[in-house]
Amino acid sequence: MLRLRSLLGSTSRTSLQAEAVTPATTRRGFLAACACCAAGALATRFAAAQVTPGAASGLHRRLDAAASAIESRMIGWRRDIHANPELGNQEHRTAALVAAHLRRLGFEVREGVGATGVVAVLRGGAGDGPTVALRADMDALPVQEPEGLSFASRRRATWDGAEVPVMHACGHDCHVAILMAAAEVLVQHRADLRGTAVLLFQPAEEGLPGGEIGGARRMLAEGAFEAPKPDMVFGLHVLTSMTTGQIAYRPGPAHASSDTFRITVRGRQAHGAMPWDGVDPVVIAGQIVTALQTIQSRQVDVNDPSVLTIGTIHGGARHNIVPDRVEMSGTLRTYDEGRRAFMQRRVTTLAESVAQGMDGAAEVVWEPGGYAALVNDPALADRIAPSLARVTGRDGLRINPRHTASEDFAFLAQQAPGLFFWVGVTPPGQDPARAAPNHSPRFTVDEAGPLVGLRAMLHLVADATGSGVA
Repeated sequence: MLRLRSLLGSTSRTSLQAEAVTPATTRRGFLAACACCAAGALATRFAAAQVTPGAASGLHRRLDAAASAIESRMIGWRRDIHANPELGNQEHRTAALVAAHLRRLGFEVREGVGATGVVAVLRGGAGDGPTVALRADMDALPVQEPEGLSFASRRRATWDGAEVPVMHACGHDCHVAILMAAAEVLVQHRADLRGTAVLLFQPAEEGLPGGEIGGARRMLAEGAFEAPKPDMVFGLHVLTSMTTGQIAYRPGPAHASSDTFRITVRGRQAHGAMPWDGVDPVVIAGQIVTALQTIQSRQVDVNDPSVLTIGTIHGGARHNIVPDRVEMSGTLRTYDEGRRAFMQRRVTTLAESVAQGMDGAAEVVWEPGGYAALVNDPALADRIAPSLARVTGRDGLRINPRHTASEDFAFLAQQAPGLFFWVGVTPPGQDPARAAPNHSPRFTVDEAGPLVGLRAMLHLVADATGSGVA
């Protein structure tokens, strides 16, 4: 405890900045999918939700007062976790901190769910009601944090076989601290709560090397939604593209699926001055890249967007040698499973056919760790929107545009009606459209933002369970 106080120093709210790796960092310093955010894409207009705030009960007011009372401790937890970030499936310290806190509060706690995940259950004291799950992701990124903060990370770890710096450059430290604070407030008001609250502290949201399965999908496979099974699930994410005090959500498809594919093009090596003696895989690869773009432009309805990008092409060792192979990789983003399956088939067929037509061969491999599209349950969103508007005020609740970044909360929302929403963390007076996005070299968190996320989670639990209603 003394060490924690010394590390944290003051916990007054400030705007904090954390920077990503420099351009000299190897590709292993970044996650292949950048699965949780690429949130700069959300620096677009957020439409006003036009939702009337729900009426505030005595329980809502008591929850808000408790949230304000615990805010400084929540900031302290956030700074401690920020100073000690851990990569996916390596969140041992974070998970231990969380589990010890929850056990002290009296939760039923399971550890090691999905590698380092923690599942905690609290049964309300006001009678039967639905089971509501709240999720926070715990993992950090292989990113170098600059000097300047008293609680800046100096951690290093091994990722994909390389030693890398580690930093919370996407705000998951805020998510963990918010849910730790929510746990304590819920216990304080247990006598007023109906139903059951299930808290999920999830590892590896950002993905794992080599297509390894982890995160929400692995937690589900290991029983995270069993005994009890949630009737609904909520998750949040801090975002710099909105001002502190704002919340955004979107009913229906909100975040795209994410799939990584690799194409190996095989030709026949020859002298660069006599290419007719071989089969040039570089030329074949170029034709494949061009052909793949016709899937989106000519084979699907452009009113239903999807993205197909080739991100890497590697081949050859000398300027005067036709190589025997070229390797490419790319990403596919879609909003529904039908489009996803269609485009996967077309990528494979086109690549193989183009290569064969040029006397070469192509092999397409889809990595197994892809994320499904995140679909917010429309009925749940409509029911809960007044709760969010109560927290933000009518003008503070927004509808976010669909965007092509992915989020593995999608797998939780496939198993129970779900709602995933964004919480603004750019200080008032700063233009959020110009704020550096999550994962960027200048990602900044306004520490007044997490309180809004905490209040939202508490109001959602109260309203979804029918607590505090006469």
